Parts: sequence; C-alpha cells; structure tokens
Amino acid sequence: MAMHRLTGITIGVPNVAETAAYYAEFGLAPAGADTFATVDGGEQLRLVHSPTRRLVELGIGVDDPDDLGRIRAALARLDLALDAGGTVTDLGTAVRVRVEIAGRIVRAEEPPPVYNGPGRVSRANGRAPGVLRETPVRPRKLGHVVMGSTDHEASRRFFTEGIGLKVSDEVPGVAAFLRCSTDHHNVLVQPAPVPFLHHTSWEVEDVDEIGRGAHRMLEGHPERHVWGLGRHHIGSNFFWYLKDPAGNFSEYYSDLDCVVDDAIWKPEVFTDMRALYDWGPPVPPSFIEPEDLAALMAGAHGG
Repeated sequence: MAMHRLTGITIGVPNVAETAAYYAEFGLAPAGADTFATVDGGEQLRLVHSPTRRLVELGIGVDDPDDLGRIRAALARLDLALDAGGTVTDLGTAVRVRVEIAGRIVRAEEPPPVYNGPGRVSRANGRAPGVLRETPVRPRKLGHVVMGSTDHEASRRFFTEGIGLKVSDEVPGVAAFLRCSTDHHNVLVQPAPVPFLHHTSWEVEDVDEIGRGAHRMLEGHPERHVWGLGRHHIGSNFFWYLKDPAGNFSEYYSDLDCVVDDAIWKPEVFTDMRALYDWGPPVPPSFIEPEDLAALMAGAHGG
C-alpha cells in the first residue's frame, strides 16, 4: 500500500491551553507551541483556536511523488484536486486532508508479552511486568480518527475513491472502517447532523498500559471518563475512552487487528451492536450522541 500511516492531526478547540495540558497528561510529549509527539510517530497533534471543537486537518503519509500523482488522478475523477500544499477538503466532514510524502514508522522487533495461563507457565517465579511499571504511559502513535459527516456516502467516496483508503469492515449507513496502513482502520466516517470530531485513538503497548493510563487520567478527574475498559468486535482492540476539556473523546487502545494481506482479509458487513463491542460496561448514551452535539449544531448554523 502506497499510503502507510496517519502523519498527524490538527484539532481546533476554544480552550487551547487547558486542552494542551490534558494531552500532556495523557502522555503525548510537548514538541513546541501547542504541538505534541508520540513515541514512534513524531509530531502528530497540533492544537489551534476555534470557536467550537472540530477536526481541522488530517495528514496521510505516502511513499513518493508517484503516489501523490495517483491520488491527484483519482481525485480528479471526483472533480476534486490537491492544492499547492497537498491538501483537499472533504465537504461532508469539513476536514482538510493533507497528503504528504513521509517516512514509514519502523519499529524494532519486540518480544511477545508473557502471560501465564491454564497449563502454561510462561512467567515463573516473577510478577507480571505490567504491575511493575512505574514510568508514565506514552502513546506510541496516532492510530485512527472518527468523524461525523453530513454526507456519509460522499465522505466514504472521498476517502476510498479519491484518497484511496480501503474498506476493512462496514456497518451500512452507520460506519465505514477505512485504512491507509496495515492497521484495521485509520479513519472512520459516520453520519451526523453536523461535521464534528468524535474521537482520536492512540496506541499503547498493551491492555496494562490502557488501564494504567486511564487510572492516572481519572485520579481527581472522574468527569473525564467516557467508556471502558472493554474490547471492540470490529478491529478487536481493547479500549478506554476519556474526554478532553473541549469535549473531544480520546482513546487508549491496544491489540488492533492488522491487515497485511488484502487477499486474505475479507471485509464483513455488520448489522447489530456486536459490531461495537464484545464486552465491557454498557455503552453510554453520550458515546453515541455527544452531550454537546446540539451546541455544535447551533454553532454551525450561527446560533
């Protein structure tokens, strides 16, 4: 796949300083004025001022100029074009997508996690590494972004036929799980009455890091909790969702499905709540419809 990762995002918020403090506590490393980096992905989050919270820009990395040329040709068939800066806007989500040549994330091979189980002593005479960790949780990379679109089908065409993302799984009329890498999904578009950012998702080492990170974020701030701990069905990942001061959800995740052979992976169509999660607490209504959605709609119409 010529595309290989999300390079970064720009989020507009009305309270930049407060939101920046949240993401520093979340584990992203400050890398400049209101810019934050992950361990493996480099600078992947930028915060800018906006009257209401919104996803301003989404970056997608490609290998070389030929890849850019193929995307330009595909966009032209939709009567769209990359501007001089390599960006094009999807009208349904109101998000500016930047396609750029970027280096791939290269990770050294790491030993598999060591777990004991029935009839299997993989870790003898020692405590689990997860309970011995004391260092802060640091997200390894930006994994995916979920956006609301006022024209779900048009946004789906934009990202698949125009940019070239592939469909991993789908809930018809509800969500398209799209990938620009070997990760199961990097972009998810869902129907919405107004364009908005539902959540960003950040990969950590394992489920222990999800729990450690969420536990730390909730100490003294129970209002940050949204949903978790649980395990999704589509994508298979463990999750815990929190809420930043602007109202955006941020997810710690681990153990996401990876698609390394398109001939073997078969996209599925799901029609029930099994698509959302296999286990975990009940889905809070605010996860399906954020509490500030009416205010976002009023802001979009100048109310």
